Amino acid sequence: MSLKAFHIFFVAVSVLLAFGFAAWAFVNFAQQGQWLDLVWGGLGIVSGLALIWYGKFVLKKLKGMSYL
Repeated sequence: MSLKAFHIFFVAVSVLLAFGFAAWAFVNFAQQGQWLDLVWGGLGIVSGLALIWYGKFVLKKLKGMSYL
């Protein structure tokens, strides 16, 4: 597995994890009303967006490298 393929896989899984965590935190906030859950949800969304940006950056940088 090349560096490019590893990054695509790892970043995609990390984005799903970050947005899943954010969804969990927002649902927890809706049920319990603790403000810290709202903060964690916001940080999860920011992390997911930052990971998407990072993934695009890496794909641009490794454009000439093959997936194998």
